[in-house]
Parts: sequence; structure tokens; C-alpha cells
Amino acid sequence: MTLILASGSPRRKELLSKITTDFDVVISDVDETTPPSMKGPEVVEVLAIRKANEVAKEYPDELVIGSDTIVVLNDEIMGKPKDEADAKRMLEQLSGTTHEVLTAVHLTKGQQKATQVVTTKVTLFELTPAEIDAYIATKEPMDKAGSYGIQGKGALLVKKIDGDFYSVAGFPVSVVARMLKEIQ
Repeated sequence: MTLILASGSPRRKELLSKITTDFDVVISDVDETTPPSMKGPEVVEVLAIRKANEVAKEYPDELVIGSDTIVVLNDEIMGKPKDEADAKRMLEQLSGTTHEVLTAVHLTKGQQKATQVVTTKVTLFELTPAEIDAYIATKEPMDKAGSYGIQGKGALLVKKIDGDFYSVAGFPVSVVARMLKEIQ
């Protein structure tokens, strides 16, 4: 049996390698739009399932892992920024607040399926306009939900977290390890 990570994210690949180095990466190319009426936990779960199922169509006998991460502030879902102005808007909104980072993981192998959503509360420092502009200039925010990466330079923005650090980084390692034990 082959384990397949349905993600092109270098972070997810690195974090899965904490559990095992015996896996392949197959990038899922799915539509990530969801109805505006969907709430955060449902959105992130649907996207993780969609990613895993897309790759599982090509590899029906293999164990496929899909994952997705979003940031939620006051019921507003913040995905990856469209551009630098969008990143600035998000960081200004998140500045000095406590928000939720939701990461969903879906495992599928034939008829076996398992899904979990991990929620972590993150508080950012009150950020100055200069701090926001300097962080955006690093280009790091451009492929990160909520426009920051806790595992990179974005760590300097984070005052505290309540929950799973690796979930905020995009892949809850300990949760995935336990899920893998159940589905293999």
C-alpha cells in the first residue's frame, strides 16, 4: 500500500515526514470555492475531503490524505490573499485579535474514511503599519491562510496560541498519526 499526500504544500510534506518518509505527493487540482453560507468548520472539512477524493479517483486502492487550513475572525473566512492589498487588509483585521485557525484532514482508502477538524486559537500582537508592510515585503504571506505563516517570519507576529501549533502550520501531526493507525 502506498500513502499519498494530496497536496503540493512543502509545509505539509515536511510535517508528514515527521510521521513517515514513505509517501508520495500527488497534487490535487480542485475547485476550492464554497457557498458563502458555509461556516468555517464545514468549509475546511469540505475542501480537505474534496482534495483527498480527487486524488483517490486515480489511486482508489491507496491511502490518500487531503488537508486544508483557513483562518476565521468573527465568522469571516480568510483564505490565501489574492494580492498584497488583500494580505494587508487581513493582517490589519487580525492585528491585536484572537482568531481561530482551522485545519481539516481527510483520509480515504476504498470504503474507509476518516475526517477531523482541529481548531486552534491564535492571538496576534497589535501590529503597526510598518510591521505589516515589512512582513508583506517578505512575500511570505502570499500563500498562507490569513496572510501569515506561524512556522516562518510570521512567528514574530504571534503573541500566543491555544491549541495545536502544527495545525496552525497547516498539518496537525499528532492527529494525523493517530488517524493513520485507525485506517491502515
